[in-house]
Amino acid sequence: MQSILSTNYYVHFELNAYQCLHTYLKENFHSKIFILVDSNTKKFCLPIFLEKAKLSLEVEIIEIEAGESFKHIETCSILWNRLSETGADRKSLMINLGGGVITDMGGFVASTFKRGLRFINVPTTLLSMVDASVGGKTGVDLGVLKNQIGLFSNPEMVLVDMDFLHTVSKREMRSGLAEIIKYGFTFDQELWKTIEGFSEIDLEKITKLVYKSIAIKNNVVLQDLHENSLRKSLNFGHTIGHAIESYFLESADKESLTHGEAIAIGMIIELYYSSKILGFPIQLTEALKTFVHTFYGKINIAEVDLPKITDLMKYDKKNVNGNINFVLLEEMEKCKLDVQIDPELIQKGLLYYMSTSS
Repeated sequence: MQSILSTNYYVHFELNAYQCLHTYLKENFHSKIFILVDSNTKKFCLPIFLEKAKLSLEVEIIEIEAGESFKHIETCSILWNRLSETGADRKSLMINLGGGVITDMGGFVASTFKRGLRFINVPTTLLSMVDASVGGKTGVDLGVLKNQIGLFSNPEMVLVDMDFLHTVSKREMRSGLAEIIKYGFTFDQELWKTIEGFSEIDLEKITKLVYKSIAIKNNVVLQDLHENSLRKSLNFGHTIGHAIESYFLESADKESLTHGEAIAIGMIIELYYSSKILGFPIQLTEALKTFVHTFYGKINIAEVDLPKITDLMKYDKKNVNGNINFVLLEEMEKCKLDVQIDPELIQKGLLYYMSTSS
């Protein structure tokens, strides 16, 4: 696969990714290399990476616990202290090896330590390959509120090796697929047509979808780096999805959802709003709901949960002057930004997700 040029860095793929890494390390001086991993990627992905990368410089492995619940400023403080204690300087390089938590937080930690270390993202999950590691967003959560603290900072490069997907659970693969579905509705309906026929995820088929998804996101980012207009389209499904994800994360009596599970729910609900307000074809809304209920299972959202989920939406980063802004669709591949919705309809959308498809 051909490398993709982003703003000032490349996304490299497969064997070529490691060749480009070798060239980069030869042409640029680094005093030390730090590899950030979590407890899962240390066990399953680090041996693969070290075998393929064959790094010649001194390497320091920094490990954190796995999971969204550790994506906060307290973990950053631990990492900054670890970098300081192990002699990191402004010529050090950080390689973030993991899913979205690692690439988001690792990029943030690197960009803020001593006013900026260079870093490279090596995404190991489907979600991080098609979304989190590309586009220059770094950051952490504020309590259960998603990605409230962060900055835009580009990596030196992104290395995508599909072999890492063999280490990912089926649930996490489904999570990543939700972001590809998002690209299908917002920018390339052929992606959705392909996925709609899935009964399970085929790694051979997914490779082309990964490449196409990265190309779509990169094209959007090149046109709107700081999310002032077009890039907001990539938040389709996320206004409600993030609120649901946060609510399930903070609720002691509920099992946490993956990011993709929450976004899949969010897309159904926001398509429902699109159908009611903008005339988006209801049969496509129903098709997505049927697919999500079948492929992901139906998550129980009780009526008592609805006010709390709605309240969490007010913290969404797209909001302005206290108004909750949604990304809706007028038709496939045609988004309408900054749409405000009547609170009663917001509640009806949540109930629509729970209803049986007609």
